Amino acid sequence: MQAKSRPSRRRSYALLASAAGLATVAALASALPADAHSDKGHGHHGPSRYQDVQLLSFNDLHGNLEPPSGSSGRVTETQADGTTKTIDAGGVEYLATHLREARKGKKYSVTAAGGDMVGASPLISGLFHDEPTIEALNKLDLDVTTVGNHEFDEGARELARLQNGGCHPTDGCYTGKKFKGADFPYLAANVLDEKTDKPILKPYWVWQKKDVKIGFIGVTLEGTPGIVSADGVKGLAFKDEVETINKYAKVLQRQGVQSIVALVHEGGFPASSNYNYDCDSAGAGSGISGPIVDIAKNVTPAVDALVTGHTHTAYVCTIDDPAGNPRMVTSAASFGRLYTDTTLTYDRRTGDIARTAVQSANHVVTRDVAKAPDLTDLISRWNTLAAPIGNRAIGYISADVNSTGTESPMGDLIADAQFAYGKELDPETDLALMNPGGVRAGLTYAAKGSEGDGVVTYAEGFTVQPFANTVNLQDFTGAQLIQVLKEQVSGSNAAAPKILQPSKGLTYTLDLTKTGADRVVADSVKLNGTAIDPAATYRVATNSFLAGGGDGFTTLGQGTGDLVGTDDLSALAQYLTANSSATSPLAPPATDRITIVQ
Repeated sequence: MQAKSRPSRRRSYALLASAAGLATVAALASALPADAHSDKGHGHHGPSRYQDVQLLSFNDLHGNLEPPSGSSGRVTETQADGTTKTIDAGGVEYLATHLREARKGKKYSVTAAGGDMVGASPLISGLFHDEPTIEALNKLDLDVTTVGNHEFDEGARELARLQNGGCHPTDGCYTGKKFKGADFPYLAANVLDEKTDKPILKPYWVWQKKDVKIGFIGVTLEGTPGIVSADGVKGLAFKDEVETINKYAKVLQRQGVQSIVALVHEGGFPASSNYNYDCDSAGAGSGISGPIVDIAKNVTPAVDALVTGHTHTAYVCTIDDPAGNPRMVTSAASFGRLYTDTTLTYDRRTGDIARTAVQSANHVVTRDVAKAPDLTDLISRWNTLAAPIGNRAIGYISADVNSTGTESPMGDLIADAQFAYGKELDPETDLALMNPGGVRAGLTYAAKGSEGDGVVTYAEGFTVQPFANTVNLQDFTGAQLIQVLKEQVSGSNAAAPKILQPSKGLTYTLDLTKTGADRVVADSVKLNGTAIDPAATYRVATNSFLAGGGDGFTTLGQGTGDLVGTDDLSALAQYLTANSSATSPLAPPATDRITIVQ
């Protein structure tokens, strides 16, 4: 497929502080003149008043260059007869082909992303600090993206390096060539340097072709500090998404830019997980819930569309703006499985988008198209560098170790590995707790390469735990430990519980018929069959993210007697190696530590 041609867009964005299935086809009722969608001029009268601009978008790629496996590499489609069909999807070789095909014949086309392009990435990208993903995005002709929370996994300085280039300060250059950085701007309007009170990267960017101009404002969720390690956001302030977007919308308007798109790394939850669910079937905004709804309802009407992300869900919805007019809000799931194709009809007379003509749909990145050769070459090149490390066997399993469920086998396995490692560091270690968001995938029994069925490779382990957190030990009272468990279902986690994965020996009952902290039955919490003593001291192993109070577990940030160990992936690898062999593979944990009452 022919890539679209364009002049070089390389520039420096300095860190100021230092069968493509159609998904929901949403369209606002059109009330435009007959020539509204014309690309052609009218002789000596010049171009048409209305110009269609194609906005292609995706979000939450997370470095998934190769087709993701298991459920992470599939989408579910509702058929005409009401049945569902599962479709294999994703992989940048296919995404490139789909995007290039979609751009054909579109003279006015811009491609944007909703954040989390990097971070929590598979080994092919994560092992190299996501340089391969930035290179891939350059080849995909991405024009602009907002930052997401995962762009801060390695801190603001590393984000600046991904933007501007240069070799990694510790690991150096991987290929003998200096890393060039992103051809596209990262936007961070609501991420401020605490010292200067200014955005750490550009807050907005203007796309222009001839007389058509569209401004993009990029924000990440205000709650980023609660879901990223403390080191990653040190010295940064994250401001309210709505206030920030509204502020810069005025700035753009003062510059004569009336057409504005907000790239928001925050999302919602559609009523159906099927990618082509009609989000507006019962009225505008009725088919979606979550943080993006309030954001969309309060962002100034000057913004014409919102490209969102973070929740890894798929939707194409209209939500009324503060003036009561419907406005398009989209998300393309995650991992490059979908892309959104939105038509923005630009009014040359006003310089604004004619909202009545906005149309949008999600499309599946199917794998039944030709692979883009340039992306195949990129993957091959980085896989060659990763292979000596990634192909090493670290253990053996007897069946799939899944990562789904309130208590998952993979979560339990990681907790057991951290408990075992904690006992090595300090024999007084009593238990381990693992955050569910840190379990990025499960382990599959079927071989992914030539390693053989049941073999767990380092690359597969990396996919499960890509964050390079350390295993930390801390002391807590029994009362604090019970409070930690209550924080799973109360406070900031009341609406969307985050159930910690417990190591073997820790048991309790979770009563989902109750509300708030009462859902944890306090007198059911036991360690090795003995009730937790509120006055006793317990030595607990967690990762460094939780030890810093992440995910709303403020009590975990109050431990004493801190001891910092190795990285969490090494702990998992050591556990698998010590407890499994080709003749005696490890069975998935039984997930019987939390008794759930519904």
